[in-house]
Amino acid sequence: AEESMWRWTVSPEKAPDAAEYIDIEYVNGDPVSLNGEAMKAHELLAHLNIMGGKHGIGRLDLVENRYVGMKSRGCYETPGGTIMLKAHRAIESITLDREVAHLKDDLMPRYASLIYNGYWWSPERVALQTLIDHTQHCVNGWVRLKLYKGNVIVVGRDSKTNSLFDSTIATFEDDKGAYDQKDAGGFIKLNALRMRIAANLKNRK
Repeated sequence: AEESMWRWTVSPEKAPDAAEYIDIEYVNGDPVSLNGEAMKAHELLAHLNIMGGKHGIGRLDLVENRYVGMKSRGCYETPGGTIMLKAHRAIESITLDREVAHLKDDLMPRYASLIYNGYWWSPERVALQTLIDHTQHCVNGWVRLKLYKGNVIVVGRDSKTNSLFDSTIATFEDDKGAYDQKDAGGFIKLNALRMRIAANLKNRK
């Protein structure tokens, strides 16, 4: 895309040589403050659009599939949205249960498609929203990000109330008895049972 078409973002090559660090706080999955200053979500997004644009963050040039069946090329600028997505995923990484996180990842394309295609008021979107909102009750804490030449880099994250990360367990050394390596043998054997059954059936044919 021509450089002159971009309105909100500078080219990463022309972004400042010094990185900028920011903190975003979350309560129930919603961003509530930026660098310690309380803000409504739309105000925070407006600030991040300026910050991100200054650092060349959020440019997107893609070919997309339209609802009517054609493919079209789109060039988008979403500096604030890019930063917020990275931050939200970071706080979710320590507060969401593994299977809840996987389920949410499975549902997000469907949710996005409903909104993109104009089904905001549809019952299926409302049903998905209820599930998504429930997953966010534990998403509380803060994330620190580094903004630098088109990049959003997570440099810190913490939750005083809902973090599922326990450094005493997540180790290859002394895990305080949380994991016995001898247990792995039985787990692997059972985990592969269905594939062994299928292989035996195939060999008999």
